[in-house]
Amino acid sequence: MNNSILILGDSGSGKSSSIRTLPPAETFILNIVSKPLPFRGSVKNYTRLSPDGITGNYYCSDNADAIKRVINLVNNKRPEIKYLVIDDLGYVAMNGFMKRALLKGYDRFSEIASEFNIAMESINQLRDDLFCIATMHIETDKQGKTKPKTVGNMVDINIEGKFSYVFHTIVKDGEYKFLTNSDGIHMCKTPMESFHEQYIDNDLLMIVNRINDYNNEDIDS
Repeated sequence: MNNSILILGDSGSGKSSSIRTLPPAETFILNIVSKPLPFRGSVKNYTRLSPDGITGNYYCSDNADAIKRVINLVNNKRPEIKYLVIDDLGYVAMNGFMKRALLKGYDRFSEIASEFNIAMESINQLRDDLFCIATMHIETDKQGKTKPKTVGNMVDINIEGKFSYVFHTIVKDGEYKFLTNSDGIHMCKTPMESFHEQYIDNDLLMIVNRINDYNNEDIDS
């Protein structure tokens, strides 16, 4: 999963709005909670996936098997798609928990973990030229540090460790930014020398272009 990006942050802090700069013709959005996209032109530029999967660049579902099917479809049958956005990945687990709210025992957590793992494993198997960009809400742990919001210890499996790049939303001086590296409180990571700045604009196209430049840079011997 060389081109994987995780964006963490609270609601309304700029996670989904960062999608606005990606070219719709090369972007597919998997919307887990079926919420409206928070930027202009989203209804016109993102149309629902056709039954045959050949047209459309938008799909809504929190069902793990459906998510896996659509991810595999984009990966194998839609070579024009270069950016697969999963917004918000955490709701695969959280919605699974709510559906089992009246059930007792630990088996429900095993089922939720299994469903979440189905989604994660599908992301792991993407082709090299396909960026996967996932968003997740955050919660604060006992040490006061932020981490991806999940349900149950079985799902709390160092999710950020499975992604190559992790950014955290920050509102700084009234501007929406991404934090590029950990400040001791917010979990972020980027490879050495890929992002020199501590804060960058919440612009996903700029980010993937920077990553491509970094990956293809000539190194003097």
